[in-house]
This record gives sequence, structure tokens and C-alpha cells, in this order.
Amino acid sequence: MSYKLVLFTILLTGLLTVGITHSAYGAQLDALIDPDKETSKFKITYQRTSIIEYEHGGQIADILRGKSLNITEVAGTPNSDAVSLRNAINQKIVSDQSGTQIRDLTVEYSSILIGRQSSATIDYKITINGTLEGYNIAAEGGATGQKLIDLGWRGMSVTGPHMINGVEINIPISVIQMNEPELYEQLQGTPAAELLSQPLINAEAIRDLKLPKWHFLFDPTGINQDALQFGLADEIQGFVVSIYTMGESSLREGRQVEKDIEQEFTIDKTYGIRTVQYSDIGSIAIIGFAVDDNLGDIEIAGVTDRAPESYQNTATGDFPVAIIYGMAGLAAVGGVAFFVFSNRQLKKDAGQGQTGIDPSRLRGYQTSASSGGYQTNRGEAQLIDGTDYEQTRSVYDQSSQQQSPPPAITSSEASCGCAASADSGNECDCEMQGQCFCDGTCDCNSNTCKEAVKEMR
Repeated sequence: MSYKLVLFTILLTGLLTVGITHSAYGAQLDALIDPDKETSKFKITYQRTSIIEYEHGGQIADILRGKSLNITEVAGTPNSDAVSLRNAINQKIVSDQSGTQIRDLTVEYSSILIGRQSSATIDYKITINGTLEGYNIAAEGGATGQKLIDLGWRGMSVTGPHMINGVEINIPISVIQMNEPELYEQLQGTPAAELLSQPLINAEAIRDLKLPKWHFLFDPTGINQDALQFGLADEIQGFVVSIYTMGESSLREGRQVEKDIEQEFTIDKTYGIRTVQYSDIGSIAIIGFAVDDNLGDIEIAGVTDRAPESYQNTATGDFPVAIIYGMAGLAAVGGVAFFVFSNRQLKKDAGQGQTGIDPSRLRGYQTSASSGGYQTNRGEAQLIDGTDYEQTRSVYDQSSQQQSPPPAITSSEASCGCAASADSGNECDCEMQGQCFCDGTCDCNSNTCKEAVKEMR
């Protein structure tokens, strides 16, 4: 039982840990598809970082140290460069056997190069905002009355170089080629040139992950009358929304990690090249209740205006249900383990009874004295007899016993000590258990009387 409990805890902790995502991604797709319209908006972003390391100096260090570049370009259809890029992406979508096409788009490109003391970094980013058309395969029809939506257009990728306003944006090494031709020539034929020549516009991972493995959520907020008073986007008012998402680590998708590639290359010295591109993510929202399906080799979604009355699940494959039951099972196992341990401990302690001093052998007495009419309630407990005193005495008693015994008290010393309180008129109380002080007729120990005199003063 304990082995299974530990194993389950490790698996659950690992799942939660790897679920934490990074702030930058390789390709990030966002789209909102409305089956009742002929066109819908989408946005896709491609990001990558390249790092050239030159810790030991050399020719590359001399070129890149202190270097700073910031290149930005923007273009949109009907710009010829934007049209060329759109046509290249549409050709790739057709090769994926999808009938959806991009009608128009706007592309924003940026690359930032910073040369530091021991390394240089180049950050690349391409953002495409566009309009999709042709995704409606069939309007309402058939026995189910579903609308069929084409979702096979997700792999928006381009393999070759593409220019935007005279700047090549798809091949990362082009930044070096345009701004540092000497370094570009030195890199030719090295692993660095090969790594920096991988296309940036690549969303194959978003296409390759099949829809049944995407996380599915159904949001009925748009038809909730109470929610309307707080304001909703015009696109979802009066409608339900189905949302497919991918990119988080899960039991369906597996562990998502960044694409981190390192290589070494030699020119005059040995250098390092590293590219970092985090895992791809995607989010596709569809107006209506969607059910993923296939039409031949094309992934599609059947969409209705409302969810079936029997529909209760909110995630593909009952994934949240499995997690909830798993956590409940973990709590039950922990509760059982706690009660088993407690029961064993109770049985172990049974029959031992009280292990301290029996309260019937203790007597309380007051230790405070009056002063000007003020009396505290301070007191102590003392053994009635001396039985088993060796087991109960404190370390202070042990230390005091190690000291030399006090000298014998003569009657004159006792009389002298008590005479200081002779005018109190109180009876003798050598044990000092009450408020009384000693007088001259007592035969008390002189130390006892002296302490009484101190308190009286």
C-alpha cells in the first residue's frame, strides 16, 4: 500500500510541475471560428532565440562584442511580399488536404541582436494576423443538423526564404548575412550555419497533434442571462462556445519541453551555438457545440447551436474526472494511513496509565507574603512524604545537595534571628506556610527567620 501511495504522489506532483508553461513559444495559434460566417479571424506567432557563445574570444568575438541591431518590418495584403507569403502558406494548407484558405493577412517581423562579453543573442519573432475562408464544408443538414467545419488548416508553415520589404524573415541566418557578411562567410559549412538555416515559420507540431488529444472545454456563458449584464464579446453573445487547446503537459499530450539544440563549431577557435524554441501551443474557439470527427483524411468538427441535454463532460477523454477521482483516492488512502497509525499508537500506549506523580501525594501551599495590604495568590506544590523523592527531585535539588552542609545553628543564633520580628505579635510559624512571622520565643532556624525579616522590611 505504501509503495503505491508514494508512486501515485510522485506521478501527480510531476504532472503538476511539468504543467507550468514558459512565457515564449515556438508557434502560438489563436483562432475564433464562426460557422455562420464566411470568414473568421486568426493570429499565429513564431518565436525563436539563437545564442552564439565565444567565451575564449576569437574572430567571432571581435565581430559581435558590443554589436546591437534592431530590425522591424510590417507589410499586409495587397503588398506583393505579403501576397507572396500568403500564397506560400495557402499552398502548404492545400498539401495538407484542407480546403480552407487565407484571404488576407498582415505580417510583422522583428529581430534583435545584442553582442555581450562572452555571447551574442538573436531574438526572432514573426506575427501573422489574417482572415480564414472556405472552412465551411456543409451547412446544417442531415439527421443531426450539424454544420461541418474544416480544421485541417492548422499547419501554417513555409519552407523557403521569404522577403518582406527587402528583408528575409524566414531563415534566421539572414540577419547575419545582411548585417555581418564577413561573419556569414566564416560560418558557411559549419554546424552553426545549418542550425541557423532552419525555417522560423513552422507550425507542424500544431497540425500533427490530433484533435482527440487536444483539451476540450465547453463554455455556455454566452447564453447565460446573468452574464450579459457584465458585458460579453459580440461574437459570443447568445451563443455557446467550444474551445480546443493544446500545449500543456498532460496525460493526453505527454510532457511538453522546449526545443533546445546545442552545437560546437571551429573556425579559429572552438565556439558554441544554441537555439531555444519552446513548445508550440494552440487555441481554437468555435461558436456552438463542437464534436471532433474525420472526413477522409481531414479533421473536422460537427457543430450544433446547443449541447445535447445529456452532455455533462467538460473535457475530452474524461480527463478532469480522472484527476478528481485520483485526488479523492489519494486523500482516502492518506486518511486510512493516518487512522492505522493512530490505532497502532493507541494500542502501544494502552495499560501504561499515568507515568507522573500521583496528585493525591501532593499538597499545595502559599509562597507569597503580604506587603501593605497586597497579597498575591502565588503557590507551589510539595510532596506530603518523601517516598520516591529520588525519582521526582529537580536538578536544582541535586546541585544544592552537592554544596557543603550549613553550620549548626545554636539557640542564640535562632533567638537573634527571630528577635527582629518580636514586635509583630504573631505566633511562631517556622515552616513559613502562612502570613505569620517568627518572634523571639521561637526555636526556628535562623536562616528561616532572616528570610522572613527581609520580606517584612
